Amino acid sequence: MPKPRPTPSSPALTPREWRQIVERLDPALRHLGQDWLDRYRQALRTRRPHPATERWQDDLIVRAVRPGASVLDLGCGSGELLAELVRRRNVRAQGIELDPLEVIKCVERGVPVFQCDLDQGLQGFPARAFDYVVLEETLQTLHRPLVVLREMLRVGREGIVSFPNFAWWRVRLSLMLEGRMPETERLPYRWYDTPNIHLFTLRDFLDWARREHVRILRGFAYEDGRVRPLREDDNLRAEEALLFLRR
Repeated sequence: MPKPRPTPSSPALTPREWRQIVERLDPALRHLGQDWLDRYRQALRTRRPHPATERWQDDLIVRAVRPGASVLDLGCGSGELLAELVRRRNVRAQGIELDPLEVIKCVERGVPVFQCDLDQGLQGFPARAFDYVVLEETLQTLHRPLVVLREMLRVGREGIVSFPNFAWWRVRLSLMLEGRMPETERLPYRWYDTPNIHLFTLRDFLDWARREHVRILRGFAYEDGRVRPLREDDNLRAEEALLFLRR
């Protein structure tokens, strides 16, 4: 029998290659302690929704919007947020929603709404047509998220975006330890019925904003049922994020 050929040993990483690997590491992991596994175990024992903060972004958005402003809500659902903005801020409201049942609920609430697909863009709206354009918990469900983000910042003077952070520590540990697509209280879907088709992290979004020269005016994190200003380590800690943007 012929002798097997020796397998060449892998070359050592050069200093430049090592720096590139380190630069890709999540900065939020630098302060990771030894108690995270225990925290995960405890979290699994006490899994429960936080009904009081089910729509935690709404009050922050309402307080941030200027009275009398114009607001376009992309993927407005049943029009809950827009109805609250009209009531508390007297805004000029417009919603866009694809689901016909949700469109009917908007009409019943008295919220102006167009039924159309966001992935087709916002060509019907001129630049700077609205003071604020809202994209609340919708970005990860879109087929063309970057197109919608760019259109949002073209049509609106300020963009307001919220989304689940798929780098949250419980999602990371669940995938690593259980080997299945994670399920959480606020993401209660199986892999085959989830509406989330483009999974991304807070860090991914911030990287996109830097590349596109989009300014983050302010941000908020949802962590353990509490809402607070965004911090540097929130790519690990934040379950969801809310960001105010301007190009």
